[in-house]
Amino acid sequence: MIFNLINDMEGNPIIKVIGVGGGGSNAVNHMFKQGIVGVDFAICNTDAQAMDISEIKTKIQLGPTLTEGRGAGSKPNIGKLACEESIEEIRQYLSNGCKMLFVTAGMGGGTGTGAAPIIAKTAQEMDILTVGIVTLPFTFEGRRRSEQGVDGLEELKKHVDTLVIISNDKLRQIHGNLSLSDAFAQADNILTTAAKGIAEIITVPGYVNVDFEDVNTVMRDSGVAIMGTAVAEGENRAKKAVDEALNSPLLEDNNIRGAQHILLNITSGKKEVTMDEIFEITEFVQEEAGFGTDLIWGNCYDESLGEKISVTVIATGFERTGKTTLAQPKDEKIVVSLDDEEDPKKKQGQNLNRIAEIGYEEEEATSEANTFEFSDVRATIDRYNRRYSYEEPYQKDEDKEAKEEERRRRIAEENRRRERLRNRRVKLNNPNAISELESEPAYMRRGVELDDVPHSNQPAMSKWTISDDEEVEINDNNSFLHDNVD
Repeated sequence: MIFNLINDMEGNPIIKVIGVGGGGSNAVNHMFKQGIVGVDFAICNTDAQAMDISEIKTKIQLGPTLTEGRGAGSKPNIGKLACEESIEEIRQYLSNGCKMLFVTAGMGGGTGTGAAPIIAKTAQEMDILTVGIVTLPFTFEGRRRSEQGVDGLEELKKHVDTLVIISNDKLRQIHGNLSLSDAFAQADNILTTAAKGIAEIITVPGYVNVDFEDVNTVMRDSGVAIMGTAVAEGENRAKKAVDEALNSPLLEDNNIRGAQHILLNITSGKKEVTMDEIFEITEFVQEEAGFGTDLIWGNCYDESLGEKISVTVIATGFERTGKTTLAQPKDEKIVVSLDDEEDPKKKQGQNLNRIAEIGYEEEEATSEANTFEFSDVRATIDRYNRRYSYEEPYQKDEDKEAKEEERRRRIAEENRRRERLRNRRVKLNNPNAISELESEPAYMRRGVELDDVPHSNQPAMSKWTISDDEEVEINDNNSFLHDNVD
């Protein structure tokens, strides 16, 4: 007997995607057209007219009595109340064998911002693994919409196990000045990529399979997630794919350092992934995340990829941070370039200013209480009551520059060393490379350049010299001539 683990006992998919509001419904419509294996789709909205044009079969009208199908008017409170009115219909849909739910919405409007947290809360109460995939509005959509988006995002964080945040402004930075329809289409495409990348890790089988419980371990109660996916082909396709996945445009933040769990999926087609490529991908991800991170990886086969390779990385379990903000400049990291000249006084000056702000608290003068004075004891105390101070030793600018130059040299040497070790480890895992190493002289492997030494049959020094007076004499300094001939 064969058990279909991506469906329940009655054949219903255990993974469901529900689009909330106008933005979420548009994204789910796009996902439905693109196709995601083993997933059931549904949309819910307060705008009845918008749902009528959708091809999705499962449609839930939110707040038919409250809104009468006319929308929420960009008021999150109306969207919340409308969702609460129709919560039993949503609960009935989720009770139909659902084990994992994707809540897709565009933050900033009325229905998506207000209803998405209510749906996520209901799913968690039913012990369903809940993943939120949301977009933050473009800056040009207005300050009010941006503030509502941030508030809705904070409320949604409380009721989802994992949250993938996609910033629309980042799309503008990457793709430039698109038309309005193309801009929102790009946002829908990235939402689809995120949901497809997570869902098909479970639904698409492979030799090293990642099942639902693996995903549950990584994503249950993990907070904000970082996700990236990329496809590459040709020479060095593994390195290109994993590098592009960790620099994916759908990532609000692409630094996976400090993640507790990482889910890695490697998919190949006609040209199957090799052991060296798997080693290169897993080692690269492990180094970027840190060796204390729990890495779960799986392999899938997709014939449509041909000679391409697809890498999907999902990092979770970061320390929870404060409230998300929009349109606020981030603190820039000062990166010391090995090529560009940089004034080291800038960074040191900032640290000195920060230290200068830390001082001693002055004690307020208070009225002295009546005490009994003992002259001999007070004399002893006064004798040893001394104040000690410490001042930083003065450093010349030349010394600071020398230290900075030394630090740069160490960083460059460490980078060269790591690259050399990585290349050597990859070679040692390849039998053909080992034979090549054995046939190559050691000085060539080390990159040692030999001097052009004359042949042994060529004398290094002449036995005769010609002086200015044109008289021939024997050179006494010639080591090949001996005074005493044996």
